[in-house]
Amino acid sequence: MDSREALVALNLIEHVGPVRVRQLLEHFGEAPAILQASRSELQRVRGIGADTAEAITNWEKTVDLSGELKRIGEFGCHVLIQSDEDYPELLKQIYDPPIVLYVKGRLNAKDKNAVAMVGSRMTTHYGLEVARKLAYQLAYVGVTVVSGGARGIDTAAHQGALSAKGRTVAVLGTGINLVFPPENAELFERIATNGAVITQFPFNRPADKQSFPIRNRIVAGMTLGTVVVEANLTSGALITANMAVEQGRQVFAVPGRIDSPRSKGCHELIKKGAKLCEGAEDILSEFEYLFPASNRPPGASETGVLPALNLSENEQKVYDTLSNEESNIDEVIRRSGLPSSAVSVALLGLEMKRLVRQLPGKMFVKNS
Repeated sequence: MDSREALVALNLIEHVGPVRVRQLLEHFGEAPAILQASRSELQRVRGIGADTAEAITNWEKTVDLSGELKRIGEFGCHVLIQSDEDYPELLKQIYDPPIVLYVKGRLNAKDKNAVAMVGSRMTTHYGLEVARKLAYQLAYVGVTVVSGGARGIDTAAHQGALSAKGRTVAVLGTGINLVFPPENAELFERIATNGAVITQFPFNRPADKQSFPIRNRIVAGMTLGTVVVEANLTSGALITANMAVEQGRQVFAVPGRIDSPRSKGCHELIKKGAKLCEGAEDILSEFEYLFPASNRPPGASETGVLPALNLSENEQKVYDTLSNEESNIDEVIRRSGLPSSAVSVALLGLEMKRLVRQLPGKMFVKNS
């Protein structure tokens, strides 16, 4: 048995959990040694009581490891452990990172630049449109959008990222083989093709009241910040936001109507210090290091060859309409011949590439 298989087995044992596994690994050095240890050896580890030691000692009687490994292979997913290169680096930094991650699709180095987008399942048209727009803009400039795959804001966030042909990750509160909600089956397949569907739960684990907060800590933990688009005062999205704060990550909240119960949670977050979010630029301005200075034309004092800038067709059209003199967005739309939504996205991309600067009053100039 190798370490990966042993960690899968430990993840299947009831009430062991990430914190106890970390303590056991500190004591025994490797996962297979934990499963081979005697009851008395296990109880010498801090935090391991008689019940936990008993469960680990008798793991072969209660855990179907060979069956789980077979299900992993047949389903077409794979398992990441913390020593793997693709295991999210930010997730390793939280107090209780998952022992294993079941992954359908692929996590990669680009996902280190990830932002969570969460909100209510029972949402308004305004909330859905804002979530799709924000996710589209973030994915368009290379940010991975992470959400929970649920109805409402989560679904809209995934859809927006996919529309931009960007990366998105769905973190499930169930086993990876269960589709919840059932109408998202096709969406999950698209996500796995353009990112990943992930969970810490073993096969056939159904959703319950405990699984969603457990899921939410992964959503917050693997991202640089969490955007709450629409949420009432009892929404699980506020749990995710609180976890982000506890993990030292940034929290953003989208304002709504003052008389809408769906926006009360967002307004409460803003009162408590969350950054008010009116557009993707409010999020990206907090993470300027995602877009390195080398991704712009060299200044007069700079030497050397900088990486070539890759502009989309729309970005090139918009860039060609601009000069060193101020142009308002209506002029840019007229000159480029593009729809206003396409112009907004292209301008955002050009700003992130340091080719264009936005001035007060929605005025734009080329960077000199």
